[in-house]
Amino acid sequence: MSRIGKKPVELPSGVTASVSGQTVEMKGPKGTRTFKATDDVTITVDGNVVTVEPRGKSKRARQQWGMSRTMVANLATGVSEGFKKELELSGVGYRAQMQGNVLKLSLGYSHDVNFEVPEGVTVTSAKPTEILVEGIDEQQVGQVAANIRAWRKPEPYKGKGIKYKGEYIFRKEGKKK
Repeated sequence: MSRIGKKPVELPSGVTASVSGQTVEMKGPKGTRTFKATDDVTITVDGNVVTVEPRGKSKRARQQWGMSRTMVANLATGVSEGFKKELELSGVGYRAQMQGNVLKLSLGYSHDVNFEVPEGVTVTSAKPTEILVEGIDEQQVGQVAANIRAWRKPEPYKGKGIKYKGEYIFRKEGKKK
Protein backbone atom coordinates (compact mmCIF):
# COMPACT_ATOMS: atom_id res chain seq x y z
CA MET A 1 0.00 0.00 0.00
CA SER A 2 1.21 3.48 -0.83
CA ARG A 3 1.49 5.56 2.32
CA ILE A 4 1.63 8.76 0.30
CA GLY A 5 -1.18 7.76 -2.08
CA LYS A 6 -3.60 7.00 0.77
CA LYS A 7 -3.56 10.60 2.01
CA PRO A 8 -6.16 12.86 0.38
CA VAL A 9 -4.97 16.23 -0.95
CA GLU A 10 -6.59 19.14 0.94
CA LEU A 11 -7.05 22.15 -1.34
CA PRO A 12 -6.02 25.50 0.19
CA SER A 13 -8.54 28.34 0.24
CA GLY A 14 -8.88 30.06 -3.12
CA VAL A 15 -7.91 26.95 -5.11
CA THR A 16 -10.41 25.04 -7.25
CA ALA A 17 -9.84 21.66 -8.89
CA SER A 18 -11.65 19.98 -11.76
CA VAL A 19 -11.15 16.55 -13.31
CA SER A 20 -12.00 15.67 -16.90
CA GLY A 21 -10.98 12.13 -17.81
CA GLN A 22 -7.41 11.72 -16.53
CA THR A 23 -6.58 15.45 -16.58
CA VAL A 24 -6.60 17.46 -13.35
CA GLU A 25 -6.82 21.25 -13.64
CA MET A 26 -6.13 23.55 -10.68
CA LYS A 27 -6.86 27.26 -10.57
CA GLY A 28 -5.55 29.53 -7.86
CA PRO A 29 -4.34 33.04 -7.15
CA LYS A 30 -0.94 32.41 -8.83
CA GLY A 31 -2.30 30.85 -12.03
CA THR A 32 -3.59 27.65 -13.62
CA ARG A 33 -1.80 24.29 -13.91
CA THR A 34 -2.79 20.90 -15.33
CA PHE A 35 -1.57 17.34 -14.87
CA LYS A 36 -2.47 14.33 -17.00
CA ALA A 37 -2.44 11.12 -14.97
CA THR A 38 -1.91 7.65 -16.43
CA ASP A 39 -4.78 5.17 -16.84
CA ASP A 40 -3.54 3.25 -13.78
CA VAL A 41 -5.17 5.63 -11.27
CA THR A 42 -8.59 7.21 -10.67
CA ILE A 43 -8.73 10.82 -9.49
CA THR A 44 -11.86 12.24 -7.82
CA VAL A 45 -12.72 15.66 -6.39
CA ASP A 46 -15.08 15.94 -3.38
CA GLY A 47 -15.51 19.58 -2.39
CA ASN A 48 -12.06 20.75 -1.36
CA VAL A 49 -10.47 17.27 -1.19
CA VAL A 50 -8.81 15.42 -4.09
CA THR A 51 -8.30 11.66 -3.73
CA VAL A 52 -6.23 9.32 -5.88
CA GLU A 53 -6.99 5.57 -6.05
CA PRO A 54 -5.19 2.81 -7.98
CA ARG A 55 -7.04 0.79 -10.62
CA GLY A 56 -6.01 -2.75 -9.76
CA LYS A 57 -3.15 -4.24 -7.78
CA SER A 58 -0.41 -4.29 -10.42
CA LYS A 59 3.03 -2.94 -9.55
CA ARG A 60 2.70 -0.11 -12.08
CA ALA A 61 -0.68 0.96 -10.65
CA ARG A 62 0.80 1.14 -7.15
CA GLN A 63 3.81 3.14 -8.43
CA GLN A 64 1.60 5.62 -10.26
CA TRP A 65 -0.67 5.96 -7.23
CA GLY A 66 1.88 7.69 -4.99
CA MET A 67 3.45 9.66 -7.84
CA SER A 68 0.08 10.97 -9.09
CA ARG A 69 -0.95 12.02 -5.58
CA THR A 70 2.33 13.94 -5.16
CA MET A 71 1.88 15.65 -8.54
CA VAL A 72 -1.66 16.74 -7.58
CA ALA A 73 -0.38 18.05 -4.22
CA ASN A 74 2.37 19.99 -6.05
CA LEU A 75 -0.25 21.53 -8.35
CA ALA A 76 -2.21 22.74 -5.32
CA THR A 77 0.91 24.17 -3.66
CA GLY A 78 2.11 25.79 -6.89
CA VAL A 79 -1.10 27.68 -7.70
CA SER A 80 -1.59 28.83 -4.09
CA GLU A 81 1.92 29.61 -2.75
CA GLY A 82 4.37 28.86 -5.56
CA PHE A 83 7.84 27.38 -5.27
CA LYS A 84 11.21 29.06 -4.77
CA LYS A 85 14.88 28.17 -4.74
CA GLU A 86 17.55 30.41 -3.27
CA LEU A 87 21.12 30.43 -4.58
CA GLU A 88 24.22 32.01 -3.04
CA LEU A 89 27.37 33.12 -4.86
CA SER A 90 30.60 32.87 -2.92
CA GLY A 91 33.98 33.89 -4.31
CA VAL A 92 35.93 37.05 -4.97
CA GLY A 93 34.24 39.05 -7.74
CA TYR A 94 31.32 36.62 -8.17
CA ARG A 95 28.22 38.75 -8.80
CA ALA A 96 24.74 38.46 -10.28
CA GLN A 97 22.34 41.10 -11.54
CA MET A 98 19.13 41.14 -13.55
CA GLN A 99 18.91 43.16 -16.77
CA GLY A 100 15.42 42.80 -18.17
CA ASN A 101 14.88 39.08 -18.85
CA VAL A 102 18.59 38.22 -18.67
CA LEU A 103 20.59 37.26 -15.57
CA LYS A 104 24.16 38.56 -15.90
CA LEU A 105 26.65 36.47 -13.92
CA SER A 106 30.28 37.42 -13.25
CA LEU A 107 31.86 34.10 -12.30
CA GLY A 108 35.58 34.54 -12.85
CA TYR A 109 35.49 33.70 -16.54
CA SER A 110 37.03 36.06 -19.12
CA HIS A 111 33.46 37.03 -20.07
CA ASP A 112 30.14 37.56 -18.30
CA VAL A 113 27.60 34.74 -18.48
CA ASN A 114 24.20 35.84 -19.81
CA PHE A 115 21.47 33.44 -18.62
CA GLU A 116 18.15 33.83 -20.47
CA VAL A 117 15.29 33.33 -17.97
CA PRO A 118 12.58 31.03 -19.43
CA GLU A 119 8.86 31.81 -19.51
CA GLY A 120 6.93 30.93 -16.32
CA VAL A 121 9.84 31.55 -13.94
CA THR A 122 10.89 34.79 -12.27
CA VAL A 123 14.49 35.35 -11.20
CA THR A 124 15.44 38.19 -8.89
CA SER A 125 18.74 39.28 -7.42
CA ALA A 126 18.20 41.52 -4.38
CA LYS A 127 21.90 41.41 -3.42
CA PRO A 128 24.77 40.83 -5.86
CA THR A 129 25.55 37.51 -4.13
CA GLU A 130 22.00 36.12 -3.90
CA ILE A 131 19.65 34.77 -6.58
CA LEU A 132 15.98 33.88 -6.02
CA VAL A 133 14.18 31.65 -8.52
CA GLU A 134 10.35 31.55 -8.19
CA GLY A 135 7.47 30.00 -10.11
CA ILE A 136 4.36 27.80 -9.93
CA ASP A 137 5.95 24.71 -11.54
CA GLU A 138 8.27 22.94 -9.08
CA GLN A 139 10.09 21.00 -11.79
CA GLN A 140 10.79 24.11 -13.86
CA VAL A 141 11.96 26.15 -10.84
CA GLY A 142 14.36 23.38 -9.81
CA GLN A 143 15.67 22.96 -13.36
CA VAL A 144 16.34 26.70 -13.80
CA ALA A 145 18.15 26.80 -10.44
CA ALA A 146 20.22 23.75 -11.43
CA ASN A 147 21.09 25.33 -14.80
CA ILE A 148 22.29 28.51 -13.07
CA ARG A 149 24.28 26.48 -10.53
CA ALA A 150 25.89 24.42 -13.33
CA TRP A 151 27.82 27.48 -14.55
CA ARG A 152 30.09 27.31 -11.50
CA LYS A 153 29.45 24.47 -9.03
CA PRO A 154 30.98 24.92 -5.56
CA GLU A 155 34.46 23.47 -5.33
CA PRO A 156 35.67 21.66 -2.19
CA TYR A 157 38.95 23.51 -1.51
CA LYS A 158 37.87 27.15 -1.12
CA GLY A 159 34.09 26.72 -1.38
CA LYS A 160 33.85 29.14 -4.32
CA GLY A 161 30.92 28.84 -6.71
CA ILE A 162 27.12 28.92 -6.82
CA LYS A 163 25.39 26.86 -4.13
CA TYR A 164 21.86 26.41 -2.87
CA LYS A 165 21.09 28.33 0.32
CA GLY A 166 21.74 26.04 3.27
CA GLU A 167 23.72 23.51 1.17
CA TYR A 168 26.73 22.02 2.95
CA ILE A 169 29.95 21.97 0.94
CA PHE A 170 32.32 19.19 2.04
CA ARG A 171 35.68 20.91 2.41
CA LYS A 172 39.03 19.32 1.65
CA GLU A 173 42.35 20.33 3.20
CA GLY A 174 44.67 20.73 0.22
CA LYS A 175 48.38 19.98 -0.17
CA LYS A 176 50.86 20.03 2.73
CA LYS A 177 54.55 20.86 2.40
